[in-house]
Amino acid sequence: MAPIPRILIVEDDDIICNLITTMLERRGYSVVGRISSGEEAIVKAAELEPDLVLMDISLAGQMDGVAAARYIFQLFQYPIVFLTALADDKLIERAKHAQPLGYILKPFTDKDLSSNVEMALYNHSIRKKYLDAYPIGEPKKLMASLDTLLVMDTKGRIVFYNPYTVRFLDLPENQILMHHWRELMMIVNDQTGEEVPDPVPEVVKQMLVVTHEFNTAVVTKAGKSRKAGVTIRPVKDDKHELIGVFMHIREKTLDQIKMAAKKA
Repeated sequence: MAPIPRILIVEDDDIICNLITTMLERRGYSVVGRISSGEEAIVKAAELEPDLVLMDISLAGQMDGVAAARYIFQLFQYPIVFLTALADDKLIERAKHAQPLGYILKPFTDKDLSSNVEMALYNHSIRKKYLDAYPIGEPKKLMASLDTLLVMDTKGRIVFYNPYTVRFLDLPENQILMHHWRELMMIVNDQTGEEVPDPVPEVVKQMLVVTHEFNTAVVTKAGKSRKAGVTIRPVKDDKHELIGVFMHIREKTLDQIKMAAKKA
């Protein structure tokens, strides 16, 4: 027996969200999540691993559905079907970058919804055979990692974090998303105490990898300091266009710290 398709709904209108849920469940689909903002949808997509994301374009919050959908598809390769009351040429042109497999105009019928979902699921089953490797790693491994993993937009605002990040920063989740990373922590030279200049502009401008491996500590907003290795690199989509910046923070073990001290 084929597994029941799992659908994530991203819609900030409760009435429409309830309607979509009812329509999908009548057709035998499983609704695994209902999210109201674009920025939250990126993290929840990695957590919930849906087979399909139904994404409203106009959303509450700081990120609209087009931007969120592009991250979700490019980072995690979950297929997108857009829901919208708008259909102007400029919006459609933007939406293409998320490579959606459907575009449903409101108001829609049960048949409109189910046919788009069914076609998107089928087409993605074929398309995913030809997709490149995940640009920052498989979603399951990202979410299970005991390193701090962040994706930022090109301005340095956090658009994705893995669960360990919450523990590392010791901050509520609502104080992480869409905040500039330097509001939450800083990278310092642990020998001099000097703050390392923000590497994000350099990564964005030069499209290169920046690594801070030795004499490096990360100090969080809560005042905790940890010796760590930090790698910051560009994240590109399947057309090799820059979509963000990936930060990987690896805390040093006691043995690694002792070994580095001996070498020094």
